[in-house]
Amino acid sequence: MKRGFTIVLAAAAAVVLFGGLVYVVLVVAHLSEPTAAAVYGLTPRRLWATTVALLALVGVGMGGLALAGPRRRFGTASGPLEANVALIVGVIGAVNGGLNLALANGGPGTGNGVVGGAAAVVLGVIAVAMGGLALTRSRRTAWNRGR
Repeated sequence: MKRGFTIVLAAAAAVVLFGGLVYVVLVVAHLSEPTAAAVYGLTPRRLWATTVALLALVGVGMGGLALAGPRRRFGTASGPLEANVALIVGVIGAVNGGLNLALANGGPGTGNGVVGGAAAVVLGVIAVAMGGLALTRSRRTAWNRGR
């Protein structure tokens, strides 16, 4: 019972932290003020931001798989494929999310995809950090085996 409660509490804290980080990115980009006239529906920029955010989320998942341990789910046992995918996808997500924020001319609700762009930046940075950590860990392990 205690373990389940701890997992739920950690997940809730992660969601709150993620929301706070997205808001910080919006404040830094000067796009945190909502618009008076909201645009509803899918716009091309919202589609772009959503796609990039999902791509960055895949990078976070791959980074998590890379950090999970020696059990290889993808690729061969000799190469850290998950870590490399997390690095590449994380960079793509963070750069495209930043581009979306740079091109936006309004805040949330304008149809520019600023919330998705900010989420892509946060998730992309997390994916790069996880992939880099896993790659460093796998190289250190390979180096120690060679000694």
